Amino acid sequence: MHITIKEKAASMLNTKLEADQFVRVGVTEGGCAGLTYNAEIAKGMKDGEDVVHREGTIRIVADPESLKFMDGLVIDYSDDLINGGLQFTNANTKTTCGCGQSFSLAGFPKVEGGQCNN
Repeated sequence: MHITIKEKAASMLNTKLEADQFVRVGVTEGGCAGLTYNAEIAKGMKDGEDVVHREGTIRIVADPESLKFMDGLVIDYSDDLINGGLQFTNANTKTTCGCGQSFSLAGFPKVEGGQCNN
């Protein structure tokens, strides 16, 4: 599992995260390309979640379904007025939408209507 947290994202997260908090990253159906990453600062893991990456005091937590889409993930941060916040890209991305908010990955089934189609 290879996840990269860029310097700007690490700096922001190190100022925001308390000692008992982590970043929960998930993948959900959405956007014009099929899938979107979402994230939240949380404490208290849900059933089935695991720490999938540690970098210093930053912990990234994901559920088993989202974990399939995490290898190659790059987390960056933008303080731009429009589309500011954590930014997610993946080296394995096959396609993205025009705004860059959703993606599909090469070698994975296509998500249509909430169902994965091979």
